[in-house]
Amino acid sequence: MFSRCPGAANLRTPTLTIKTCPQCGAEVEIFSNDIAVTCGTCGFVIYNDVNSCIKWCRYAEQCVGPELYTKLKRD
Repeated sequence: MFSRCPGAANLRTPTLTIKTCPQCGAEVEIFSNDIAVTCGTCGFVIYNDVNSCIKWCRYAEQCVGPELYTKLKRD
């Protein structure tokens, strides 16, 4: 893995964000390396809107590792 890529820092060391479920208003925790989470109250799927370099950087797989790369590359 590369150690100096600023674009992947929040993927290698995930950060937590609290979002409000648009369906029921409950607070939902989503990490920066999650693609989507399900609201524990109503079951609504909330997608992570963090844009990452995974989609366009040619070094992405080497940078974050094959397991995380594969997980995040799925749409």
